[in-house]
Amino acid sequence: MARISGVNIPTAKRVEIALTYIHGIGLTSAKEICEKNGIAPEKRVHDLSDAEVIKIRETIDADYMVEGDRRRDVAMNIKRLLDLGTYRGLRHRKRLPVRGQRTSTNARTRKGKRIAIAGKKG
Repeated sequence: MARISGVNIPTAKRVEIALTYIHGIGLTSAKEICEKNGIAPEKRVHDLSDAEVIKIRETIDADYMVEGDRRRDVAMNIKRLLDLGTYRGLRHRKRLPVRGQRTSTNARTRKGKRIAIAGKKG
């Protein structure tokens, strides 16, 4: 099992898909990494040589913000919005959708389980 940036990436998957298991690397970034290192994206992780895995690891360390650093950066950005008291910051504080979605119906993932209100029907 290949270990990159502290994450065990699955060995049976294609390289470009397996790299997306690292927080901060999406499909576009994964394709760029494969292209930079001259690795065919459809190649499976268990078919990679040790040298290729090391090249991928070095590219990610040099050019991309991943895992803990990425999570910390996102958390700091949200904290900054909260401290400034922006509209988006207030939405984060109230645990409501931040990007303009409707909330009278839907938004259950963000709002949590429904809370019954007595005398609502009728």
